[in-house]
Amino acid sequence: MKCLGKTIVFGFWLFIVVNLDNSTGRAWAAENVIRDISVSGSRRIDPETIISYANFKRGDLFNATSLDNALKVLYETGLFADVNLRFEEGTLYILVAENPVINRIVFEGNKRIESEELEKELQLRPRLVFTRTKIQQDIQRLVDVYRLNGRFAAHVDPKVIKLDQNRIDLVFEIDEGPLSRIRAISFIGNRKFSDSDLLDEIQTKEYAFWRLLTTTDTYDPDRLSYDAELLRRFYLNKGFIDFKVISTVAELTPGRSDFVVTFTIEEGERYRLGDITLNSSIKGIDVQQLSEISKTLEGEWYSAVAIDKTIETLTRELGSDGFAFVNIVPKIRRRNNEMTVDLVYKIGETQRVYVERIDIEGNLRTLDEVVRREFDLIEGDAFNASKLRRSKRRIRNLGFFTKAKVSNVLGSSDDKTVIKVSVEEKSTGEISFGVGFSSLDGPLGNIGIRERNLLGRGQDLNFNFQGSAARQEFNLGFTEPYFWGRNISAGIDLFQVTTDRQTASSFDERKAGGGVRFGYSLGPDLRQRIKYQLKRTEIRNVDESASIFIQEQEGKNTVSQISQTLTLDKRDNRHDPSDGYVVSVTGELAGLGGDTRHLRTRLKAGYFFPVFEDNVLAIIAESGYIVGLGEDVEIGERFFLGGQKVRGFSNSGLGPRDANTKDALGGNQYYAGTMELRFPIGLPDELGFKGSMFTDIGNLSEVDRTSSDILDSTGLKASVGMGVSWATAIGLMRLDFASAMLKEDWDETEFIRFSFGTRF
Repeated sequence: MKCLGKTIVFGFWLFIVVNLDNSTGRAWAAENVIRDISVSGSRRIDPETIISYANFKRGDLFNATSLDNALKVLYETGLFADVNLRFEEGTLYILVAENPVINRIVFEGNKRIESEELEKELQLRPRLVFTRTKIQQDIQRLVDVYRLNGRFAAHVDPKVIKLDQNRIDLVFEIDEGPLSRIRAISFIGNRKFSDSDLLDEIQTKEYAFWRLLTTTDTYDPDRLSYDAELLRRFYLNKGFIDFKVISTVAELTPGRSDFVVTFTIEEGERYRLGDITLNSSIKGIDVQQLSEISKTLEGEWYSAVAIDKTIETLTRELGSDGFAFVNIVPKIRRRNNEMTVDLVYKIGETQRVYVERIDIEGNLRTLDEVVRREFDLIEGDAFNASKLRRSKRRIRNLGFFTKAKVSNVLGSSDDKTVIKVSVEEKSTGEISFGVGFSSLDGPLGNIGIRERNLLGRGQDLNFNFQGSAARQEFNLGFTEPYFWGRNISAGIDLFQVTTDRQTASSFDERKAGGGVRFGYSLGPDLRQRIKYQLKRTEIRNVDESASIFIQEQEGKNTVSQISQTLTLDKRDNRHDPSDGYVVSVTGELAGLGGDTRHLRTRLKAGYFFPVFEDNVLAIIAESGYIVGLGEDVEIGERFFLGGQKVRGFSNSGLGPRDANTKDALGGNQYYAGTMELRFPIGLPDELGFKGSMFTDIGNLSEVDRTSSDILDSTGLKASVGMGVSWATAIGLMRLDFASAMLKEDWDETEFIRFSFGTRF
């Protein structure tokens, strides 16, 4: 009974406690129910939008968790500088202070970098909401821009100018600081190569006053990382397989204005290539011939570049046999005791492929057939890598495209390939203007209109007028590159040239005529051109005081001649060559009608090759000789030399002259040569500036008459000079300065020549 009584008492008290707790909980919950929400401080943002961000609704319970979540979400929107939540007597009060809106952004103190360039780096923009987080990020972005430009002492201080309606002007006050230059570069651990050898291999350079137009002597951490890779490549190509760059340290000098850079390296041992073998999984190929190619490096220092070139050569050889997709993997095995590396070229299994189709894209104006006819391959042909490379060069040489990418990809099956041609067209119509000055002709200019891709058919239509006080020349020409659908070019030319030679030779000359020409291919890079020309030459207005040798030439004569030109062109690019050579031989025979008979021969050659990165050395030479057939060579058919061929000398500035009148008489033979180094001048490539240094040589001599009154010399004439070219939106501008170093007293010289052009 006692136990039963205790149980009843315990249950009674438990009932009272539970009911009391429930009633207390209901009372607390009732007091924390959100019956109303009040938003204050908002100007631009609708209160209901703020409530939705806070994720509160009337009837919800207000507690610490919902409070924290609401504060976090409202701050994360970036719209508010301050947020305060307060709950009183069933009402939730949301007090906000909105971030201001940026009215404009201004940069002050930036002299080295334009404001437009700095604006591109900012996240903040006018009409966007200002936040402290973004301003700090933008400050760091601006500092990074200046560091990339070599100014590590740059400091950016933001200023906020308050305006009405919660708007601000944001001003970035910039102290650009001095350029952080590289004062010294040193190497630790280099035993085989000197510091100067390694300095030549990296891009970063020590400060020098002549590097005014470059940034290679300013501190750039990204460039230093690339320099470490350049050092690795250099050593790897010299046989140091285990080479490492331990560290690259850049330290500020005590004045904190410049940097001292130290590369710590570990060269390791040097290895030679030992036995080189070739392991092929392809059946039906001449393994012996490929093995001879692969063994050319045996005994040489290990070189990754040389190995890659060998793989390229093997790939080309196999590509010429129809294997378009070849995988060649070099495997090495060290013999540390002998310091040699054995090399095995493993050629993966593949099969001959055929051209499935040729896809051309990007030619919005140029017809497909204009591109297709430059291919030696057609659909169904066995793939040939040599023909594909040759076709790529021919497409680029058309001059119709800024970019021309030719590649092959896997076709619909393993034995088929698709050749893809992707081009980017450029303006082929030209309006060209030119101006210049010579001591002989004074101011001169020209204007021309040309369309090199007429109606997208590859036809060339050209009209040109050159004029000065001494010369007026009209030329009209048309060329059909594929006459009758065959690889034969045909063209017609009409011309009239009036030359005032009073200053140089005391007579005027007028030539008018026309011609037809045909050209065809004799091989992959060999081309023949045959031309017939009929022209009428008149020597007139001969001054009474002119040379007797010129007075004898006064009158008219008709020249009917046929010529042929044989050209071998191995240049990588016909319009802007950087590698390869070109040779042409021209022979002309006059006498097939008319009243003039002579035989003329010209020889021209040019050789181009890179000497440094982006530097091209051009060596160009030409010569000519004319002989009369049973008669003297007319003055209108003789050679005149100077101007563009031998810069520093004016037009007709070289060659035989009358000793009494100083009239230029022309000559029967000449030669001219140029050696020119073309190089970037340190400005960004997109600006289009290039420089050149050159020396020109040449001479013109020999007339049919022999007399003590004729000044003639076979001695070498030479000039040196420099120039700069600028590829602008209105065309190519070129300015050349040349000084004649070797000359005769009677030679005519000029110092400056300027030209420019425009395209549409």
